Amino acid sequence: MINMPHQIMINAPAEKVYEAITTTEGFKGWWTTDAKAEPQVGSIAKFGFYNRKAIFQMHIDQLEPGKLVVWTAQHDMPGWKGTKIRFDLNVNENGATVVNFNHSGWESMEGPYAMINTTWGSLMYILKQYVEGKKPGVWHQG
Repeated sequence: MINMPHQIMINAPAEKVYEAITTTEGFKGWWTTDAKAEPQVGSIAKFGFYNRKAIFQMHIDQLEPGKLVVWTAQHDMPGWKGTKIRFDLNVNENGATVVNFNHSGWESMEGPYAMINTTWGSLMYILKQYVEGKKPGVWHQG
């Protein structure tokens, strides 16, 4: 299986990053305005794009406040179903949060892999700006 790792340092407490990647309000601040999520293991987070022509559904597998978020993709977008998305949060010696992101379980680097990998890399910088209070706007307006 093929992975999509990314790493970014965010100058904010891990708890603030965790809120941005587990709550409806957080996702609406950096990813898509059409988001519904709650920080509860077993729940399904939903993210709509292009007037809901694409709806991404993520099963919340693991949550450790301020430390870890793990999802399994449930939707049928090409290549996504059953892939895992993981955010590991670690605080460095300067108090910044290092986000180690990985979208794993890809069967191939063919098809949508390269575009999705590029999108996740861009999203990490939008997440960083949002959590640091720079209000970059969301990646997608629902």
